[in-house]
Amino acid sequence: MQLEHDQYIVWKAQYSVGVALIDDQHKELIRLTNVLYEDCFKHGKDIAYASFKSTIKSIVDYVTKHFSMEEQLMERTGYHDFAKHKTEHQSFVKEILADIKKFEEGKAFVPNVFVRFLRDWVLSHIAMTDKALGKYLVAMKIEKSP
Repeated sequence: MQLEHDQYIVWKAQYSVGVALIDDQHKELIRLTNVLYEDCFKHGKDIAYASFKSTIKSIVDYVTKHFSMEEQLMERTGYHDFAKHKTEHQSFVKEILADIKKFEEGKAFVPNVFVRFLRDWVLSHIAMTDKALGKYLVAMKIEKSP
């Protein structure tokens, strides 16, 4: 069992956006980031690359599901920053896909740099963009998926 202080990202109450469904999905994104981090930094290059190949697919699949759910909520509720929020999602997916392409083409690619990007993006997106969405949804008493 991994100790909390050994994790790359530890879920904290301050990350909560106040909507259980979104928070649960953010926790899963953080868990996947921690898996990738552990393999990148606690093992050799071969394990880091193998982990990247398997974990990145899980991350892309999960992010796609999560973003779709958020976007459906925003659209359904008439969220005022929907277009901006969706653009952030699209930019993130574009960045991930570009990194996957570099990796698959054998270009210079460092999984531990990618995992830092993932951490920074997820935490800043939660702290700013998703917090605003959460505040809006809580005010509208929206707690469930579309």
